[in-house]
Amino acid sequence: MDDLRHALTAIAETPRLLVTSDFDGTLAPIVNNPADARALPAAAEALVALSALPDTTAALISGRARSVLRELSGMPDTVALIGSHGAEFDTGFVRTIDTELLDTMIATLRGIAAGRPGVTVETKPASVALHVRNAVAAEADSALAEARAAAQSWDAHLTAGKAVLEFAVIVTDKGEAVDTLRSTHDATAVVFLGDDVTDEKAFARMRDSDVAVKVGPGETLARYRVDTPADVAEVLQFLVAARR
Repeated sequence: MDDLRHALTAIAETPRLLVTSDFDGTLAPIVNNPADARALPAAAEALVALSALPDTTAALISGRARSVLRELSGMPDTVALIGSHGAEFDTGFVRTIDTELLDTMIATLRGIAAGRPGVTVETKPASVALHVRNAVAAEADSALAEARAAAQSWDAHLTAGKAVLEFAVIVTDKGEAVDTLRSTHDATAVVFLGDDVTDEKAFARMRDSDVAVKVGPGETLARYRVDTPADVAEVLQFLVAARR
């Protein structure tokens, strides 16, 4: 943590700072029921505090639908929300949605989940996700394999996360979202925190002046690492104090 604190102290001096974070597994602990996810109060309060500082922009970039992200995060309008893995901004989606293909994927995945306890389907405006976190290993493996096989005939963008496969009818990229926010707010440096495979696309876009923080285990392009969302709260609180 000492190296990370040093990096945060340095980046706090940048003229225009952008602080971005994933939601699930980063600001909020992972839970069995996705609808129960909530940001840790200390982490949420720190992100909101950052958004109120001069020349500082705060944002959440999540795989959640933007409307769901707003509901679960409880964030005020001062914190920018980008949903659908970076494809859904307040102005809408960055690309056209193939609703016919989306309907086909939803019906297929619901058929795969039927009769498999613990396997669930989450629908979003531009994608559908198959969750297997609460299924026994055999059911989870067979459901994922069947979904991958079905996807061979879909012109869809596949994202594999922790115990989930998500199929999108548009290309999603958290890295592109970070670049868009960086440009829109003329940020001179960026902090990004994330825990999942999809966050690696954002880590890949980080520059020498930026700070990328991986939450939890696993290979990563991020230069720094913390263990839990509670550590994320500590990071954000430290940054608030340094930025002030």
